[in-house]
Amino acid sequence: MDLNGKAVLLSGATGGLGRAIAEALAARGARLILSSRKAEDLEQLAASLPGTGHTTVVCDLAEEGAVPALLERAGDFDVLVANAALPGSGRLESFSQDEIGRALRVNLESPVRLTRELLPVWQRRGSGHFVFISSLSGFAPLPRSSIYAATKFGLRGFALSLREDLRGSGVGVSVVSPGAIREAGMFADSGVTPPPPMGSGTPKQVGGAVVRAIEHDKSEVCVSPLRQRAFARFAMLAPEISGRIVGPVAAKAADEVAAGQTEKR
Repeated sequence: MDLNGKAVLLSGATGGLGRAIAEALAARGARLILSSRKAEDLEQLAASLPGTGHTTVVCDLAEEGAVPALLERAGDFDVLVANAALPGSGRLESFSQDEIGRALRVNLESPVRLTRELLPVWQRRGSGHFVFISSLSGFAPLPRSSIYAATKFGLRGFALSLREDLRGSGVGVSVVSPGAIREAGMFADSGVTPPPPMGSGTPKQVGGAVVRAIEHDKSEVCVSPLRQRAFARFAMLAPEISGRIVGPVAAKAADEVAAGQTEKR
């Protein structure tokens, strides 16, 4: 899909990754419909982007009825980038029932419901593209990630299976799966430095991956150093072995991330 002149709804637009994605899409000539919970930040972001006609919609996807309200205010568009996500780091027993519900609604349920509402129209016209921002946590089990991994495993599985259902329809589906990202995401939010052996990617690389996924109809683009991608694939095939190898080291960093994100659930 050529993004020039296309309208794109981007959820979670005011986070670090959201801003980078917005900048990358606007640079390709897309008109952005920016959504998040933060009205002032949305207006500032819209004003900073190249191009014209960018609009904003304040929406909390954790609330009941948020999906239809968002779609009604967004109007017609060509691409959905489902980027909104709540932190899900920590032991399961550290989450309240309300926090579990919020994470599941924002990270998994809302993208599924948004897609369900858009799908009939996009199928009839034979065009459109869905992009779901998952994570390497959708491949590999890691300590203190049971809630977050549940949403990202689920989102990745949903997207790749949906792509098969839509093959040949003219409607594209892509997954973008970042690994450890510096300057944005869970490490930046919690003030924790990614462990050096892991390496890390940048928000700009995530933005570029979203553009590449749409323009070339990629099924999945991973944004991480080769060693991270290789470990994720290994962990997917041999979770018990990978857990014994990296579990103790990963648990320390995961505890620090969880402590820094608890108030943001």
